[in-house]
Amino acid sequence: MSPWQPAGAYLTAAPPLVTMHLFGVGASRVPAALARMALDRRHLAATPGCRFWKLLGTGDGRTFTVRDADLRRWGLLAVWSDPGDLVTFERTSPVAAAWRRIADERWRADLLPVRVRGTWSGRQPFRPLAAGGDVGPVAAITRARLTAAKARTFWRAVPPVSAAVQDAWGLRLAMGIGEAPIGLQGTFSLWDQERALTAYAYAGAAHRGAVTRTATEGWYAEECFARFRVLQTTGTVDGRDPAAA
Repeated sequence: MSPWQPAGAYLTAAPPLVTMHLFGVGASRVPAALARMALDRRHLAATPGCRFWKLLGTGDGRTFTVRDADLRRWGLLAVWSDPGDLVTFERTSPVAAAWRRIADERWRADLLPVRVRGTWSGRQPFRPLAAGGDVGPVAAITRARLTAAKARTFWRAVPPVSAAVQDAWGLRLAMGIGEAPIGLQGTFSLWDQERALTAYAYAGAAHRGAVTRTATEGWYAEECFARFRVLQTTGTVDGRDPAAA
């Protein structure tokens, strides 16, 4: 567990509670992980208190094409009506049980929405209830549905932005996420503090240029950008908790 916040602190947070689960699997379990992407949908749809969910593939985010895909890491993003619903999910859900069986490594971040813009699948799942401010660790999620006619120009613009983020001050973790191999994609990143994320988003020339081109070139048919306060993390990614100091 990250030292950023005391154990159980998320239990007092006002809903909605957002969680990002990451599951690492060995090569022999890749087919089983792919199967979970299909089989888990009906279970998640029936999960009490799960207001919104997305099963995600992951990648390194360098080009946002199928070349980036990491078949050994998968994700689940979920929004919970109440923290108790998350506890019940972890203890009783066949989804959680299945990933415990097949995953060599698991990591979870409990998040509270702070700032949100846009929609995801026509909805706004991250209703911010917390005050902002440079108070500690933050996470960011971006998600976009590409306009088919503009996809090639978007993909050509990605590499400089991806290269810049790898060296960004205060970055703990960055990866590409997507609901489909092409066209529905985004990023998940973890930062030391709000200032670090803001510095990358608005001071970095590569990212600032991409933001400008997003408006002028109409890359996205739908977009969602959200920042979160990190309440708690558990588990590891590549052998360590990226939230650990």
